Amino acid sequence: MYTNTGYLDISDVELEDNTIPLRINCCGVYRLLTRVSMTTIRATGRPDYQLLYIASGKAEFVLKGEAVTIPAGSMVLYGPGEYQQYTYLLEDRPEVFWVHFTGYEAAGLLSSTGLSLEGRRILRTGCVSRYQELFLSMIRELQLPRPLSGDFSSLYFKQLLLTVQRQIAEGGKNKPQIQKDMEHAVQFFHENFSADIDISNYAASLHMSTCWFIRSFKQYVGVPPCKYLTSIRINKAKELLESTDCPVSEIGSIIGYENPLYFSRIFKKQTGLSPAAYRKVLP
Repeated sequence: MYTNTGYLDISDVELEDNTIPLRINCCGVYRLLTRVSMTTIRATGRPDYQLLYIASGKAEFVLKGEAVTIPAGSMVLYGPGEYQQYTYLLEDRPEVFWVHFTGYEAAGLLSSTGLSLEGRRILRTGCVSRYQELFLSMIRELQLPRPLSGDFSSLYFKQLLLTVQRQIAEGGKNKPQIQKDMEHAVQFFHENFSADIDISNYAASLHMSTCWFIRSFKQYVGVPPCKYLTSIRINKAKELLESTDCPVSEIGSIIGYENPLYFSRIFKKQTGLSPAAYRKVLP
């Protein structure tokens, strides 16, 4: 069995603490490799909450006295002091992440996703790699405590629940490849706006025609790629004009326009003022 866990160094009586907003007590991941099965039974539960995420395979749970098979892409909630029983079978190839937590904010955070002790205990969240990354981040903070590790682990947990909320709001489906391609394009433009970006070459790198890329980009972002790239450059130019004393020609070069006259013309077209005039009217 593969296991990777991180624990807060506290006693059992400290596992529940409703005087603090939120605290992650422990976090881990299980994966059966050779063992045929593994069953966990806690007759009186634990003093804290437990949230489990089935990343792959499936697992058998007992919730409120009822046996339920939970598939991959689901989260399961146990409350403080509640009977717990769940079984992993090797033939099901389960990989399960889990986290124990406490605090007076816990119930409210859970309810924002639709989970609650009084209502839904099982949530279909989809198989999202970001969930696993956030669980692993919590594990690392618990294994190697550093300044503010408690705050970071709580933050990662909140990010996890926010990511679940977004996934549900977007329909709980994996993004189509074209949407991923457009999101990557946006990121690429922001990271490389000062380079001489050729839209046709970028489209070819995605195995798309230029026309199809432009049409798809506009559909997902709202404006054509050239206009979007120009807006990034002009906004950066404004920032440099406002916060530095760099010459206008140097600012043009920094944002990707080697010809100062061309930069001034583009800037004026977008803002109504030349770069020099824009700087003069700044407060």
